[in-house]
Amino acid sequence: MVHIKEFAVEQWMDSYETWATHNMAETCCASVSLKDLVALSGKNDLLNIIDFDQKQVYGAIRGSESLRSKIASLYHSEGCAPLPRDNILATNGAIQANFLAIYTQIGPGDHIICHYPTYQQLYSVPESLGAEVSLWRAQEQNGWQLDLEELKSLIRPHTKMIIINNPENPTGAVLRRPILQGIVDIAREHGIMVHSDEVYRPLFHSLLDGEQHPPSILSFDYENTVATGSMSKAFSLAGIRLGWIASRNRDIIEKCASTRDYTIISVSQIDDRIATYALSKPTVDNLLGRNTELARKNLNTLEEFLKDFSWAVKWVRPQAGTTAFIKFMNKHGQPVDDVELCKRLQERTGVMFVPGSRCFGEGSDFKGYVRVGFVPEHQVLLNGLKSLKPFMESEYERLPLSM
Repeated sequence: MVHIKEFAVEQWMDSYETWATHNMAETCCASVSLKDLVALSGKNDLLNIIDFDQKQVYGAIRGSESLRSKIASLYHSEGCAPLPRDNILATNGAIQANFLAIYTQIGPGDHIICHYPTYQQLYSVPESLGAEVSLWRAQEQNGWQLDLEELKSLIRPHTKMIIINNPENPTGAVLRRPILQGIVDIAREHGIMVHSDEVYRPLFHSLLDGEQHPPSILSFDYENTVATGSMSKAFSLAGIRLGWIASRNRDIIEKCASTRDYTIISVSQIDDRIATYALSKPTVDNLLGRNTELARKNLNTLEEFLKDFSWAVKWVRPQAGTTAFIKFMNKHGQPVDDVELCKRLQERTGVMFVPGSRCFGEGSDFKGYVRVGFVPEHQVLLNGLKSLKPFMESEYERLPLSM
């Protein structure tokens, strides 16, 4: 029997999300309705989003041509050949995309190198398939960046895949072009596949002025690369459960499509149509503009709040995505029990965070850290911080320290 570790962050969300008054653990940009999409399109065509005369059959098994074309256009960059729509496979969210892309390539005896910290799926699924996983640890003191020399030292004769998460969950850090080029160069030298979870792309809200957005892993001239994405995070449409696998290597797409026949045969026609509408011009530009502006505004608000409690918190300000990884300490710099912090905070104030040591740590990693989702509606963030403040002032110092 295949054994897979319990999915800590998803179980925490399942246990706490439904009764949170102030959900500051949500990782999606503030959700939008179909009416919101129409407003963002600048058209009065709500009825055109869904065809009420369309028979509800399975639909296009791999995703409609229109949807896959629009997803492929997200990967267009100068100096890089356009990605054909047939190199896209629509999936039931990015979580299925990641699973399929790993399941079809990894097996017993393989060695995987995985960016860390990250979404647990990216290292627990390979482990469950019998692979050995080495964690490539991002360095907080260096802005949660990765060291290419360390990557070289981790490679073994049976290394099959390098897995990265860019932008990174939970830190909001960004891997820029030079390090991505280095990863590709190293992978090419050793014949290793690169899998990039890009579910928070292209929400680059806090780069330096004038700095270009880092490219997708598909923008480099290396066939054995895979990118996964979805409509959930940067596009505010988690409810339609639509993601995708994209690759320059058509064989990878074919293997994923063949394997998916055993799980979810196709995505919903309705989800497909809504995603196609959302990714159409000018809707997609207006939607991303709205979310980028909201992320910047909320992040500035969060930063100002944390300044008032600088004696208790330490963080690296996120550059992209929707999450921040914040360390909570006592006045002597010792980490508090982050699990107990999250439990007491929600019980007494309704504010929901995610404990880092429970949901993102292996062993004793990330004691005192919590993941904060900072891109809900602005008022939700304000209300949450307002409830958090008296807790920090009167109860925080009674929290136990992490053991």
